[in-house]
Amino acid sequence: MAAAGGDGGAAVAGDGGADGGGGPALSAAPGRAQVFTTVVDTFLEKLVAAGSYQRFVNCYRCFYKLQPQLTRSIYDQFVSQLQASIKEEIQEVKNEGNLEGLFSSLDKVVEEAKDREEPAWRPSGIPEDDVRSAMVPYFLKHRSYLRRVLREKEEENRKVAESVLMGRDRIAELQQLIQARQQAWQAISKEQRELVMTFQEPQ
Repeated sequence: MAAAGGDGGAAVAGDGGADGGGGPALSAAPGRAQVFTTVVDTFLEKLVAAGSYQRFVNCYRCFYKLQPQLTRSIYDQFVSQLQASIKEEIQEVKNEGNLEGLFSSLDKVVEEAKDREEPAWRPSGIPEDDVRSAMVPYFLKHRSYLRRVLREKEEENRKVAESVLMGRDRIAELQQLIQARQQAWQAISKEQRELVMTFQEPQ
């Protein structure tokens, strides 16, 4: 449905251009962020349609015969939680990748390039240089991310190591305390035995 609507908009825009009114029609075209949202919504709709209630019932027919209302409630909750979970995951991806900002930047680049006769970038003819210019910024950004993660992990490891050392020191203190008490108990036992022997000698 969404795709069909998008094609219709493009057709209208093309007709408007032929009549001299192409400017307003193009400006009203949906941006990439809106298109992405429409694609996600369409995906969710098709996902729910693929996992229809009838298929759910077919998988749990015996339970449905015993508790049809409960089966429907379970299905509704499952679909609702599934949609919420998918939307949350997609939103996290959008936030982490700053997709909305990138979409806006792409829309702006496309808008600015409409009046250009030549593309803003053309291959240099040297594949190595073209690949390097495209991949180096990505690798530099990824390296920065990995270094930040590495620092965080090193800090976590340092704290864990300190905790382990503190635990070892505590264990050593407890061992010394146990040994000292054992020696004190042995000394008391020895004194008690000597005292008993002293009382037994006159007999």
